[in-house]
Amino acid sequence: MAGTADTNSGVGADDGTRGAPRASHGADSGPQDEPGAQHGTGGSTQSAPGARHGTGGGAQDQPGARHGTAGGPQDGSRASYGADGGRHGAPGAPFGTGTPRYLSIADHGLIGDLRSAALVGTDGTIDWYCCPRFDAPSVFASILDADKGGCFELAADVPARTKQFYFPDTNVLITRFFADDGVGEIQDFMPVVDDSRETDRHRLIRRVVCVRGTLPFRARVAPRFDYGTTPHTVHIDSGQAVFATPALRLALTATVPIEAAGNDVWSLFKLREGETAVFTLDQVTDEVAPRFCAVAEAEREFEATVRYWRRWLSQSRYRGRWREMVHRSALTLKLLTYAPTGAIIAAPTTSLPERIGGERNWDYRYVWVRDAAFCVYALLRLGFKDEAEAFMNFLCAHVQCEIPADIGPDGPLQIMYGIDGRRDLPERELSHLEGHRGSSPVRVGNGAVGQLQLDIYGALIDSLYLYDKWGQPLSSAHWNSVSGIVDWVCENWDQPDEGVWETRGGRKPFLYSRVMCWVAIERAMRLARHRGLPADLNRWGTARDTIYRRIMSEGWSTARNAFTQTENSDILDASLLMMPLGKFISPTDPKWLATLDALGEELVSDSLVYRYDPLASPDGLSGEEGTFSICSFWYVEALTRAGRLDEARLAFEKMLTYANHLGLYAEEIGHTGEQCGNFPQAFTHLALISAAFNLDRNLG
Repeated sequence: MAGTADTNSGVGADDGTRGAPRASHGADSGPQDEPGAQHGTGGSTQSAPGARHGTGGGAQDQPGARHGTAGGPQDGSRASYGADGGRHGAPGAPFGTGTPRYLSIADHGLIGDLRSAALVGTDGTIDWYCCPRFDAPSVFASILDADKGGCFELAADVPARTKQFYFPDTNVLITRFFADDGVGEIQDFMPVVDDSRETDRHRLIRRVVCVRGTLPFRARVAPRFDYGTTPHTVHIDSGQAVFATPALRLALTATVPIEAAGNDVWSLFKLREGETAVFTLDQVTDEVAPRFCAVAEAEREFEATVRYWRRWLSQSRYRGRWREMVHRSALTLKLLTYAPTGAIIAAPTTSLPERIGGERNWDYRYVWVRDAAFCVYALLRLGFKDEAEAFMNFLCAHVQCEIPADIGPDGPLQIMYGIDGRRDLPERELSHLEGHRGSSPVRVGNGAVGQLQLDIYGALIDSLYLYDKWGQPLSSAHWNSVSGIVDWVCENWDQPDEGVWETRGGRKPFLYSRVMCWVAIERAMRLARHRGLPADLNRWGTARDTIYRRIMSEGWSTARNAFTQTENSDILDASLLMMPLGKFISPTDPKWLATLDALGEELVSDSLVYRYDPLASPDGLSGEEGTFSICSFWYVEALTRAGRLDEARLAFEKMLTYANHLGLYAEEIGHTGEQCGNFPQAFTHLALISAAFNLDRNLG
């Protein structure tokens, strides 16, 4: 999970289903028409000749595909929305029956309100949603267990092709259904009107519109509270259903008739051209009463939310070649911010597997110091200063600012915090959930919170340096914290640690950690000189130079003719791509160019980059993993800085084809191009922004 930067430096398995295989069109990428095709506009589709089936996700619009046949999709079609299969059974029947049981990770879009977020599948199902905030227990989690997780299904009740896109320049998601007798769409959004610190306002709106002909629709709202462990009651009165547990109440209102089916609610309705139905899910508290959302109010909420996102995005200064993808990445990073505190999470999901059937399933709904710091860099680079200021406020309010003189070897900072600043994030397994496509365990909390990862100090101080340069000058309190951190780094940089990849195989002298300790000291010295701030520059300079010499002597392998993962080893690691990006070494230094070639030969596959070889460097976990997308974008940037622009541009264009149909990325790319890991991943999107910005500038 990582990157750093000065003015010109950047931060930074098969996917079938149980039962009948679920086919999808297009190798989990954006449009396959030309390099650099735009994503996220107008419902782009994946129907290139020869596209692979069962991988990744995009809109499913294969002409002539069969729907509704028993036994699941045939010949690459989507599953039925209705009888004989698909995820939509008869009212009152258990949801998740038929095939497919799971959409692939890539077959989703993300909506949110800067407090929580929801995943919406290409079939119209919300299969992940936590309320009232990112790290709260789930309400809908059928992406982790199709039978026990809970979901909000909404779709055309006839065989239909689907396409999905974002309303331009917003995070309003539209899923379209194309059937024989009409065309309909679902407009999904969570209203956002400002960045206030209010925490009790939570509303999810699903607006269904028939745009042509006539279409029947069906809805099923089947919440399963607290990761499916807490039973609930449901009470329907005057078109409103209240789902209640002792800890949480949600009110569903609808402009069409709804009925109870056990503890779930369902609706069957038909719309003619121009007609609209609205479903609204609100959190209900003693202070927040249920509120019906009529069609007219939904329209006002839609317009206000669109205005918010467009006004926010208008701050962007990027006008380069890949504007659509860069702006989609920026909008995604914004969705991962928690407005009440200024926290920035790594991803909105937990336990989406890095490999189907594997154990590398983690909870990313927390604030990694490294990830958040790099997000600050990416957003500052584009001109978004408010998010940087909010994160600085988070650090001041929730992270230890005054560094005690007797701080121990574990350091003044944890590697991660809760979105409210809490330090205790105990990891546990939810053994009652089967995991996405059987990939267990499902975990909540994160045991890596107690790890020592020295690189976080370089990431944080680099972001503070850039905030001072592009945002607001650091306050005296901020500088006191920086000074205390740097003093500690000077004394402790040579400790072994768990490293940037959070390995669970024991502490080692990772080279990347050394490099980022150098960055921490170097940026602090530069800031002190620029602002005339008090600092022990002689001591800092001595430590900085010692780290440099240590890396150049102990981190260089004559046998490999390359810098290596750890001191005095012959193992390569893609984190070293950050060496020139962090300005530790010239991007044209012969030693670096030799390292770049070695990485390209051993860890790069068709522009995709593996972090390291777990067989050569055991990380304490079993199984393989896919390529790491942030490393792939680092590779693009390293090629760019080395002057190999043709290679860099080709690698970047190839990476764009691995995005899903909306331009979103998970953490990793699997062997056949499928998205793997938590989704969408901040790390990937911030690295895309940096690579696009620097490549575009160098291309002229």
